[in-house]
Amino acid sequence: MTFFLIVLVIIFIIIYVFSTYNGLVKVNNIVKEAFSTMDVYLKKRWDLVPNLVETVKAYEKHENETFTKVASLRKEAYDNMSTNKKINVNEQLEEGISKIMAISENYPELKASEIFSKLSSELTKLEDEIANSRKYYNGAVRMLNNKVEMFPSNIVAKIFGFKQVSMFSAGAEEKNNMKVEL
Repeated sequence: MTFFLIVLVIIFIIIYVFSTYNGLVKVNNIVKEAFSTMDVYLKKRWDLVPNLVETVKAYEKHENETFTKVASLRKEAYDNMSTNKKINVNEQLEEGISKIMAISENYPELKASEIFSKLSSELTKLEDEIANSRKYYNGAVRMLNNKVEMFPSNIVAKIFGFKQVSMFSAGAEEKNNMKVEL
């Protein structure tokens, strides 16, 4: 009878490990899919920013620090960055974009420019898409991080090398409640 009980416990543990492992793989793949979705919009914004900078630069000559910062963020090839690097660089890029849009407030002729209007409209749409995909990504990350941290799934996660993933958080500029009207 005890042998049968031991065999049942071992079978239960094996089933639990397989089930937990498969759950971790599933949530990890959801995180990857969520980031890939958000990454599409981040890349579009990444490609849009130089056009926006050049348009504003033509009107504003004494904001070189902001333009230089945004340009330096774009030195590295986007596709070669790690997920965490993309998140960090995009958080800094958001700050630069906010400053550029604030600069445009001082130039009515810039705001009236068809090119600037089109670029800022496209940027607004992209920011909405990024915000929506960020919510999905952070929800997926939360599910994975819960499984990686919570007992007893954290034991299986540690054995198979699953790690916590960073959330995509609001940048400092977003937390300041800055209002930009286009």
